[in-house]
Amino acid sequence: MGRVDGKVAIITGGASGFGAATAQLFANEGASVVVTDKNVKDGARVADEIGAAANFLELDVTKAEDWDRVVKDTMDRHGKIDILMNNAGVYGTGAPQDIETISLEEWRFVNDINLDGVFLGCRATIPAMAKSGGGSIINISSTAGIRGTAPLVAYGASKGAVRQLTKSVAQHCGRKGYKIRCNSIHPGMVRTPLGNDVLKLRWGDEEAGAAERLKAVPMGELGTVEDIAYATLFLASDESRHVSGTELLVEGGMLTGG
Repeated sequence: MGRVDGKVAIITGGASGFGAATAQLFANEGASVVVTDKNVKDGARVADEIGAAANFLELDVTKAEDWDRVVKDTMDRHGKIDILMNNAGVYGTGAPQDIETISLEEWRFVNDINLDGVFLGCRATIPAMAKSGGGSIINISSTAGIRGTAPLVAYGASKGAVRQLTKSVAQHCGRKGYKIRCNSIHPGMVRTPLGNDVLKLRWGDEEAGAAERLKAVPMGELGTVEDIAYATLFLASDESRHVSGTELLVEGGMLTGG
């Protein structure tokens, strides 16, 4: 208990999956959590289930004015921001995503949420976090941000850009003396609503796709939302005080080539 005691965290995409699991874990570990999402019904439900340690704010991560409102509301309510988890993301609309057939609209849709949303979150939050005395930004990328993803070219490109943006933000904040760390987490296959979307997109069937993905995991099991939540907790806590600009793989050894 208490690994983020007294800290204030903003979590995007908090209505389900990694975001919901991390919000609950952070609250259990002593943080005040601002759960944000476009999905008002489920986001509010997650905050209600957590209880007094959480509140919900509607947020479209692609809108700068939404970010300004969320940051201001959080500062007015809590007086500081210590943690930002940029978690909101999409695989796509289900349209083809190979380089020869992908539409410009699909490309822009994916990158607008996955990349621009992270950019806007960092840009809006860094001044408030610096004013608060520092903190930790955790950007959720993917194994797709490290290796080629020919069937999901927009998704892979967006997550690769998040990986690079993370390093640039870490360097900027460090050189400025803001005491803000920024790191990325790269999950493998996890059976979240988003994860199930990609299984259907690539294999047409969730269970068949999960079985196929499992063959690539040396540890012999798919990840869980709790695996990502605990990795995020480490990067959010003071235990990782000298860790910045790095990428944490949580993927059961998928990228070892084994």
